[in-house]
Amino acid sequence: MAAATFSVALCTYNGAACLPDQLASIAAQTRRPDELVVRDDASDDDTPAVIRAFASRVPFPVRFERNAQRLGSTRNFDGAIAACTGDLIALCDQDDVWRPDKLAAIERRFGGNPAVGLVFSDADLVDAALAPIGARLWERIGFDRRRQRFWRTRGALTALVPGRIVTGATMAFRSTCRTLVLPTPDGIAPMIHDGWIALAIAAVADVAFIDEPLVSYRQHGRQQIGAPDTRDARLGVIASAAHVNAYSMYIASLAALQERLAAGRAGPEGVAAVHRIETIRRHFETRADLPARPLARLSVVLRELASRRYHDYGSGVRSLVKDLVS
Repeated sequence: MAAATFSVALCTYNGAACLPDQLASIAAQTRRPDELVVRDDASDDDTPAVIRAFASRVPFPVRFERNAQRLGSTRNFDGAIAACTGDLIALCDQDDVWRPDKLAAIERRFGGNPAVGLVFSDADLVDAALAPIGARLWERIGFDRRRQRFWRTRGALTALVPGRIVTGATMAFRSTCRTLVLPTPDGIAPMIHDGWIALAIAAVADVAFIDEPLVSYRQHGRQQIGAPDTRDARLGVIASAAHVNAYSMYIASLAALQERLAAGRAGPEGVAAVHRIETIRRHFETRADLPARPLARLSVVLRELASRRYHDYGSGVRSLVKDLVS
């Protein structure tokens, strides 16, 4: 069987200061990409010149497109992903740095199991100057040993619904999933392209993770989304109480996923997953529309607890407490 081809989808916007470090790390990969697809979101700095200079000296194809006007990161990534021709597609942010064996390690995980549709890894957190800050991404987002065991025993879809785990900068997926994930649906904010891609693929394929930091994930003031502070992850009950409806993102994304699966955009496996997605969506609709009266609310919450849906699609008793106090 022929070896898989690997595309890298890199999106840029005014990234001239950080971009050379990331490009150098791509060029230094022990498993070189078969192509680098760069989509620039109407930068007004030297980003295009940096990319063109890089393209002129590397031994693999670099395809560069520049948007006439700003689309935002999600739509820009949609365009970059659509332009990739490889069997595997790795997403790439402009301000990080990859470990030299990142693509090789991810390719091995795909090669070891044809049922795997997406692979992601941990990352080292570094400051604006790439100096380590003494923490890892999974530590910050709470993807600890307990959550990893939950993932392995209950499946990726169940593990992904309660919160953001998969970061685009660490992600790669099979291009056969592209029909399902593109375009990223409107109306699912604050979820962006990476959360949507991971959720959609988890409905129809296995999702594997690599417990190693394959990326130096740069933390600085200009990035769109960085690693959350550890306190934010641990105090989710308090943070969520400030939102009128903390579940609209899940409901909207699951509804969009149901629609695509029912339309056959992921084949028979996708159609078979529609009922499961419906069960998860109804759980969040119930939590979003809890009665105002305490006794009535308690009755609904206890019913969801008895069904184990709080454990399957939330954080168990912690999610119950959140719904009682929100």
